[in-house]
Amino acid sequence: MIMPRGSNQLLLPVNPFFIAFTLALAFGFNLLPLGREPAMPDLLAVALVFWNVHQPRRVGVGTAFVLGLMMDTHQGALLGQHALAYTLLSFAGVSMQRRMLWFGVVEQALQILPVFVAVHLVSLAVRLLAGGMFPGWSLLLAPVFEALLWPMVTLLLLAPQRRAPDPDQNRPL
Repeated sequence: MIMPRGSNQLLLPVNPFFIAFTLALAFGFNLLPLGREPAMPDLLAVALVFWNVHQPRRVGVGTAFVLGLMMDTHQGALLGQHALAYTLLSFAGVSMQRRMLWFGVVEQALQILPVFVAVHLVSLAVRLLAGGMFPGWSLLLAPVFEALLWPMVTLLLLAPQRRAPDPDQNRPL
């Protein structure tokens, strides 16, 4: 099998408890009372789409929907606003998964940026249709910050799966 250009080494299988831990940690970070700044990146969305791209069989649209309902409940938003956004984000991540893994992390961040923008616009449209207020134009900075976080999130979340370098120069794996 030909290895994609973006990955330069084989990875160990991911521990399902590590996936759950990272999603719970990102959810917990979203729960912190850091203010209602519209430009704040949604770390749960970044972690969710990361696992959708790297482990689409373990983290799917159903997980995104449940996490979205939990975020709706916490923020007191229209029930289904985050669920719809996370579901669309998850669907886009799973459908782009094969193509994205061929690229490096910077190119992946550039490819995922329009998805983050579209998801934020869908969430804004739902909020405005429900009679909410426009949060301001700084809302457009959140997808940019999320795309800028992509390389760091990739480095951190793939670290436990990386193999130690093999000192034997005669073995290809």
